[in-house]
Amino acid sequence: MSLSPEKASGKSPYSGERIRNGGEKMSVSVVYWSGTGNTQAMAEAVAEGIRAAGAEADVMEVANADAAALAAENAFALGCPSMGAEQLEETEMEPFVETLEPLVSGKKILLFGSYGWGDGEWMRDWTERMKNAGAVLVRDEGIIANEAPDDGALEECRAAGRDLAAGA
Repeated sequence: MSLSPEKASGKSPYSGERIRNGGEKMSVSVVYWSGTGNTQAMAEAVAEGIRAAGAEADVMEVANADAAALAAENAFALGCPSMGAEQLEETEMEPFVETLEPLVSGKKILLFGSYGWGDGEWMRDWTERMKNAGAVLVRDEGIIANEAPDDGALEECRAAGRDLAAGA
């Protein structure tokens, strides 16, 4: 039995929703850590983009995420601000990324976060780390915002969310 063009493409002809071959709506996870709310605002903008592309967005704090379950997805987003000497938050996000890292080969990933000092070195290190692990990044350099994300950064998050959902 062959799939209709709509089912083969994963696009519902009726609603603009992204669906899996089994018929359920596609879901893309957005996992983040935020201390001030800036990275959370970026996560919510990524989720808006995912939903605009017709997929479900499952937004969660990293403390509520399971690395093995996330690795079972084709595409997902990870957000974390720069902490300390331009590094990932070390209590929850860094251990999560360490667990996830050997499982990301071939996965489409969006990385994002905010910073208050420095020049974005933590994001350059993070993107390089995920590329070296075999991930396919939706934005090669990730998305960063200095302090609270401005309208431009939020729109870039929405656009990246749409792109992430399209690649899921």
